[in-house]
Amino acid sequence: MAAKLSTSINIKEPRWDQSTFVGRAKHFFTVTDPRNILLTNEQLAHAHKIITDYRQGIVSPGLTEDELWRAKYVFDSAFHPDTGEKMILIGRMSAQVPMNMTITGCMMTFYKTTPAVLFWQWINQSFNAIVNYTNRSGDAPITVNQLGTAYVSATTGAVITALGLNALTKHVSPLIGRFVPFAAVAAANCINIPLMRQRELQHGIPITDEKDIRLGESTKAAQQAISQVVVSRILMAAPGMGKKIYTQQFPWMSAPIQVSLVGFCLVFATPLCCALFPQKSSMSVCRLELELQEKIRASHPGVERVYFNKGL
Repeated sequence: MAAKLSTSINIKEPRWDQSTFVGRAKHFFTVTDPRNILLTNEQLAHAHKIITDYRQGIVSPGLTEDELWRAKYVFDSAFHPDTGEKMILIGRMSAQVPMNMTITGCMMTFYKTTPAVLFWQWINQSFNAIVNYTNRSGDAPITVNQLGTAYVSATTGAVITALGLNALTKHVSPLIGRFVPFAAVAAANCINIPLMRQRELQHGIPITDEKDIRLGESTKAAQQAISQVVVSRILMAAPGMGKKIYTQQFPWMSAPIQVSLVGFCLVFATPLCCALFPQKSSMSVCRLELELQEKIRASHPGVERVYFNKGL
């Protein structure tokens, strides 16, 4: 008879060492696996039960360590790490490759008229807004009015910025012009992400010690978290913004080729760019707000570093 699985496995942390880039890359290749979006509600519920039971010291009969880790990554792919709520399907990181390859491929193929540019930029920034909201940090509730205001400001600002930069392609040399679409995407990310996560910048995100004891909320931590996400997203978009290939010789193949090429790039770019920074980020206590520093030093004098979920 097989031995019962130990209850001492730390499934709060990823399976691989997150202090190294390779460990983070292995973790995010699993998290962003596009096959995760094909999982049924029953499969998600089963994984949820395995993980919930295990955290309470209950091991499902016959459960192996590999099955436990598989359940953890199925669980993590669909449920928010702070709120525990099931995430919107298209907002999950596992949906990044199929959604982005379609949107980016169509943007590059049908970017010929102003209405087309406007439409695809709006689609792109609306999708980005959903992803940014879904993968936010913290567990504070957001009202419908707050969410609506954030969405309108984020998409409007990002679309106007992208359209303005794309208009420059008519007035600069072709060599410079080929980098303008990427600059537009980068600038739009710099607007969309902070605006969709503006509540974090205003009120802070939860910070903990290394034992996951909550110490308060910090806007400084939110600034670092959002900055890291912006860098990752900009670099994530870079490989898919290349020059069109084969479209003039086979015009009817334009969209399928663009979508396939972008998809191939994103399969690798998505997890590797997510892996640039640990999802469980940290910062020194001395970099926090002064009043929060004083509070922590008074209640937890031995704490020198705090930890937080930066979001994705």
